[in-house]
Amino acid sequence: MKLLLDENLSDRIIHKIVDLYPDSDHVKTLALTNTDDALIWEYAKANGFVIVSKDSDFHQRSLLYGYPPKFIYLGIGNNPTSKIVQILRDTFDTISQFESSETESILVLT
Repeated sequence: MKLLLDENLSDRIIHKIVDLYPDSDHVKTLALTNTDDALIWEYAKANGFVIVSKDSDFHQRSLLYGYPPKFIYLGIGNNPTSKIVQILRDTFDTISQFESSETESILVLT
């Protein structure tokens, strides 16, 4: 399972979760920062990523278009990077089930 972290999340998260989420990436390393959400959406769709963001625009896009790609919405407000890493690690089983679900397109983590 590959996660694509949006620019509102630190790129330092990747090296702290790659053992659980191999081949995950950040929009910064893919030169997709300051890019329209539609382009990020299409990139994730074409490359088999699950988007992770605190951006409600992706939430709306997911409701409108469904999946792929799947979308994980972090409804956690401003939290340190360590808290986000902890959430992604602690909810690995939930995220895995979500990723393999044929009916769910959005997962909200709080």
